[in-house]
Amino acid sequence: MLAQRLASILPPLDSAELLEVSMIHSIAGQLAGGKLSDRRPFRAPHHSATMAALVGGGLRAKPGEASLAHHGVLFLDELPEFHPQTLDALRQPLETGECVIARANHHVSYPAKFQLIAAMNPCRCGMAGEPGHICARGPRCMSDYQSRLSGPLLDRIDIRIDVPAVSATDLIRPRPAEPSSVVAARVARARELQRDRFLAAGLPEIGCNARCATALIEAIAEPDPAGLQLLRDAADKMKFSARGYHRILKVARTLADLDEAPRVGRIHLAEAISYRIAGTALQNAA
Repeated sequence: MLAQRLASILPPLDSAELLEVSMIHSIAGQLAGGKLSDRRPFRAPHHSATMAALVGGGLRAKPGEASLAHHGVLFLDELPEFHPQTLDALRQPLETGECVIARANHHVSYPAKFQLIAAMNPCRCGMAGEPGHICARGPRCMSDYQSRLSGPLLDRIDIRIDVPAVSATDLIRPRPAEPSSVVAARVARARELQRDRFLAAGLPEIGCNARCATALIEAIAEPDPAGLQLLRDAADKMKFSARGYHRILKVARTLADLDEAPRVGRIHLAEAISYRIAGTALQNAA
């Protein structure tokens, strides 16, 4: 449900994005009746999807789900149930924002700048870590299940959150929550700040921090002294990769933009680091 709601809080497609999305869907034969919509794509392929279905391919090399989610959301539910090689095929699109399909008689590239959202149980039986439940296979059930995900793929996932089960009490007496419209307004303001920043830097083609080059993110996300010390300590203790380091800066810069803070502070870096090490702690425990 959370993944499905994400597309609703993102800003609508602008004219250039709408044209790109429409062209991709037209090539794939999925532009129903020629209708256009400024709503960002949301694609949720089944875990039985093949590599060609996910990244594109076939005799005529049509776009896959990754390209159909361009400027939108690609949601992979039950992530470890996908074939490991199929998941690893997403590593290049996540890094470059495009799917390159090479065949003996042709070579084609489709844009694929999407937000990857994935969900998974901690183990195959789904009971690991649940209060009052014991996994029948023990710790090995969790380790075997999570080992289906490669390290390089996990390194490209910026935010990892453990979502506990919802109890019946939570459903009977739900807590007050922000409506999507309020969250969407906050996201739109943060995106506006990012566009203005990149326009001032002479980079109008970049619309958000996620697509920022590593050299530039080090400049625009330079932390304050307290944040810099925290980042050094965390990098030394957690042994972040170079990719992980830059992705932490991007998340921290986005958190600062949501707060409309001119500079990345210690609190933003602490939150960004906590999102990244959550999955690592789970793997180490396994």
